[in-house]
Amino acid sequence: MPEMHQDEFFWVDSNEPHAQRRKAVLAKYGSQVRKLYGYDNKTAYQVMFVMAVQFVMAYHVRILPWWKVLVLAYTVSGTCNQNLLSAQHEISHFLALRKPFWNKVLAIASNCPIVVPVATKFRQYHQEHHSHLGVEGWDVDLPTGIEANAIVHTAAKIGWMIVYILVYGIRPLIIRPKPVGLADVINWGLVLSFDGVLLYTLGFKSLLYLLLGTVFGGGLHPIAGHLIQEHYMFVTGQETYSYYGPLNCFTYNVGYHNEHHDFPQIPQTRLHALREIAPEFYTPLQCHTSWVWVIWKFISDPEVGPWTRMKRETREGTDGGQEPIALHKKTAFADITNVQKSPASKAVKSL
Repeated sequence: MPEMHQDEFFWVDSNEPHAQRRKAVLAKYGSQVRKLYGYDNKTAYQVMFVMAVQFVMAYHVRILPWWKVLVLAYTVSGTCNQNLLSAQHEISHFLALRKPFWNKVLAIASNCPIVVPVATKFRQYHQEHHSHLGVEGWDVDLPTGIEANAIVHTAAKIGWMIVYILVYGIRPLIIRPKPVGLADVINWGLVLSFDGVLLYTLGFKSLLYLLLGTVFGGGLHPIAGHLIQEHYMFVTGQETYSYYGPLNCFTYNVGYHNEHHDFPQIPQTRLHALREIAPEFYTPLQCHTSWVWVIWKFISDPEVGPWTRMKRETREGTDGGQEPIALHKKTAFADITNVQKSPASKAVKSL
């Protein structure tokens, strides 16, 4: 049993659960599941369509009054740019096109409407998120101790959520900085050149429309709920959560997060098939059916916050992954499982 850590996170002795479940699923349904592996060009087509929408909108807003620019930045640009950020997640696994090179090209190209260069570094950090889920110092998706201690009350949570995508982007550079490579130079050069051309040809409103879309879409926005849904612990002992709802169509089915972590080589268009093949592995898990509720619960419930994340000392776990999860926390974690459940699966909430 490891030494108690003096913070508010939930430290576990076991390794991450996805490798164990993957092994069990393959042992029972190996041939069926492996047929789902590969890529799906439909993802690339959707990405290019959303890029086109953003280019057209950036041209259109240049002559609009500021209040309309702000409304469109939240509603249209927020949705589109969170879609493109979710696309970065899918493309980082080379699931949009057949060859890795063209996936990398698509990632950098689709980064342009996001305004801030993120494609190359996101892929590097996201690989470590999968390989070292919950490992302190490796998984930069984990909030820092400063965040856990400061973001406690409702007002602080609201402020944190408003700028969440900024925190999400800056945190890795502080926790685990990486050297700059040629791909980073290309990424930065292309995106910043796009920004400069846009500013010169269409003006500040067009650039701000795209930039605010990135900030709004990654903060207090319905489809940004997946950023909280994925790994914030709403039920004691469960590290990853899936979301099954209509907003998945805007985010490349990123809500199927247990399925994705179990099999990151399955493209987003086939994750539902994995759940249908192996329902006994996924329907017993707690899940979400509303991202709006996820955000509301996170903000309003004093028992949920940046500290409700699982952490482990090593990727293998201190027990070698052989024992059930053991939780260690400075203060007791209140049971928040008194929520609605659907007959088919244990849905955390349905709105």
